[in-house]
Amino acid sequence: MTDCDFLVVGHGLAGATLADELQRRGHRVLVYDAGRPDSASRVAAGLVNPVAGRRFALAWRADELIPYATAYYRALEARLGQAFYTAAPIFKVFGSEEEQAALVARSAKQPWGDYVVEILTHDPGLPGVLAPHGGAWLRHGGYLAVAELLAALAAAGEAAGWLRRETFDWARLVSAPAGAAPAFTYNDAVRARHVVCCEGAEAVNNSYFNWLPITPNQGEVLDVECAGLGAEQVLNRGAYVVPLGAGRFRVGATYRWPPFAEGPTADGRAELETRLGALTSAPFAVVGQRAGVRPAVRDRKPLLGPHPAVPGLSFCGGYGSKGVVLAPRLAALMADWLMGQADLWPEVSLARYGALWPAPVAAAEI
Repeated sequence: MTDCDFLVVGHGLAGATLADELQRRGHRVLVYDAGRPDSASRVAAGLVNPVAGRRFALAWRADELIPYATAYYRALEARLGQAFYTAAPIFKVFGSEEEQAALVARSAKQPWGDYVVEILTHDPGLPGVLAPHGGAWLRHGGYLAVAELLAALAAAGEAAGWLRRETFDWARLVSAPAGAAPAFTYNDAVRARHVVCCEGAEAVNNSYFNWLPITPNQGEVLDVECAGLGAEQVLNRGAYVVPLGAGRFRVGATYRWPPFAEGPTADGRAELETRLGALTSAPFAVVGQRAGVRPAVRDRKPLLGPHPAVPGLSFCGGYGSKGVVLAPRLAALMADWLMGQADLWPEVSLARYGALWPAPVAAAEI
């Protein structure tokens, strides 16, 4: 029988950072993860973008989340002896004179703090970049090698025995009577004080948490070779273009609601090729294409907190496309809450959707 303080289900960014945070605080952690190739964390380009979207809005809690995430990834690099995070300027390309004028008018009030360095109303002359209407230079951004980071953490976990490459069967989780210790047994082989679901989009199939307002959203990305495109910055205009080195770039991402196709699609490739063609005059060749499923939430905020009817069972996830920025700070917040050292932020507490819980029933009835 294996005993642990925390049993974490899922090792995407949410589960990996939470497990890492709990372990660094001295807790015994056991992680189950099937290693799905289509998870959002394993497909993402890992972009850290402080000002994004059609509204060009400052990212939620940017002043807190971005520095925290950057420091966390740097510390993780030092611990694991690998490089994962690249700080890089981002050039937001204006798509029209109207967009240019709107951003220039808004800039007078400085709504973005020091994240916007400069707004240009002319073509900056970047190698291979089509920007006749100019654009905005952003600082404090960059990109994370998400798949490589998760692989490094998983390799350490498998070697140490705290990560199991298995599909977790929720039907085999048994909760003890209230107040009993340990709170859970799993598959007659594991005892845990607390269980945390970090399954991302897969939570829609979990009978404990399928009432949460998570809508899976499929995204596709392309890897391209484009020798004529400068690699000193990330580009953003309807799509992001992230340098991968050696003349390669990652281009993404599409957004598609259910029903999903199985894997990458011709439509997704055509859409991204069109977006890249609007950003560069240089010829490019597609050398890879992947698809993943994001856990989108109705109000675009994560979901953290306890199950309303099962003591000791919690959820942590719903990060959508912002997981690289959100995961480190929210892992610390979740760990603080699990230790009884802090309250969850109202914006991320799943209690805000408590009305969706159908009825308080016993765990055995779920």
